[in-house]
Amino acid sequence: MKIIARPPAFQYKKNHLLADSVPLAYLAERYGTPLYVYSASTIRDRYRTFENAFKRFPHTVCYSVKANSNLSLLKMLAKLGSGFDVVSGGELERVLHVSRKAAEKVVFSGVGKTAAEIDAALKANILIFNVESESELDLLAERAAKIKKKARIALRINPDVFADTHPYISTGLREHKFGVALSDVGDLYTRAAARKYLDVAGVSCHIGSQITTVEPFAKAMLRIAELVRALAANGHNIRYVDAGGGLGISYKSEDAEADNFEAKSSAYAHALHDSLGGLKVHLLLEPGRSIVAPAGALLSRVVVTKQNGKKRFVIVDAAMNDLLRPSLYGAYHEIVPVQLNQVLQMTKATSVVDVVGPVCETGDFFARDRELPHLHEGDLVAILDAGAYGMALSSNYNTRPRAAEVMVDGSGVTVVRKRETMKDLFRQET
Repeated sequence: MKIIARPPAFQYKKNHLLADSVPLAYLAERYGTPLYVYSASTIRDRYRTFENAFKRFPHTVCYSVKANSNLSLLKMLAKLGSGFDVVSGGELERVLHVSRKAAEKVVFSGVGKTAAEIDAALKANILIFNVESESELDLLAERAAKIKKKARIALRINPDVFADTHPYISTGLREHKFGVALSDVGDLYTRAAARKYLDVAGVSCHIGSQITTVEPFAKAMLRIAELVRALAANGHNIRYVDAGGGLGISYKSEDAEADNFEAKSSAYAHALHDSLGGLKVHLLLEPGRSIVAPAGALLSRVVVTKQNGKKRFVIVDAAMNDLLRPSLYGAYHEIVPVQLNQVLQMTKATSVVDVVGPVCETGDFFARDRELPHLHEGDLVAILDAGAYGMALSSNYNTRPRAAEVMVDGSGVTVVRKRETMKDLFRQET
């Protein structure tokens, strides 16, 4: 079996796995484990690659805050010119905290916006609301009228397009909670246009996440283009098409070797543009995972190994409360030793193991029946591609303080979130 690290964020040099040019063993010693480690240079490179793929088309990249909402990461993206896709009032507050000006490039999505969240977004003067139901349309019109401020809107359309991904992150079929059915769209646009404080400006569509081919996106955009033409024929001035996000990454090393993010981004851009068929609209794009996932790793230390009959377990100090994706989705993450000599020894000595955490749940695992080099108590491992939906989905289950986060940039290291303490956990309780 061959294990490789994932360049350029994490590479072996001499005997050590590095984040940029900083050994992960040093980070573990200095900041403890479990520890989220992000490569700033990789995030910048991937953002610029994605942005460049659309350079010939009018567009705004709106990073999906739910993927990773760390303030330092958001501030870095804002400086690069990124807009933001938010799905809650809390995410909007994070964006405003790093840059009030960034509100001009904020897209507010989500099926259950409250009156308070809508008010905050109106006052911040965001770019556009993605409206997902008739009730939300009425509420938004009411709140906008109350403060006499026009709200720019797009209706999120459910195009009934199948995306080959996990059912929990597929969002474009008629049985999903998201968006408005195509059959109901015409009446809702007419109703919206009649509201004094609503500006009917766009059409939105998001079919799911971790989609690794461009065909589903192209198919969805063909349906959106047809709708835009029909709306224009009825007198609506549609200036924006929100294509959503969902572009996937390769989580397995054997796939990652052939994965070319520049080529994938270019193919994605051309698929969307071609499907829109020359419409003069401004594209809104919501990448998240594809920008930050490969730039992050969860660093963990082996606590104990044990044998139960024929089953061998490697128990690490990270758990499902730190990285939920394997438990929630059955998601695959590459797990690599921090010391290269252990990788090189795999031709001589490997074990098929379950890598699990200490949380009191059988579902607390990172890998099942995975072939890995022999690991011993005290060894360090890196769980790769954890920059997206890692810390964002973390919790305090089993009264476990959440991990610290560090950002590496070349040889520099910045703590971008301190490790929680028990005092932090108890502070809000009486």
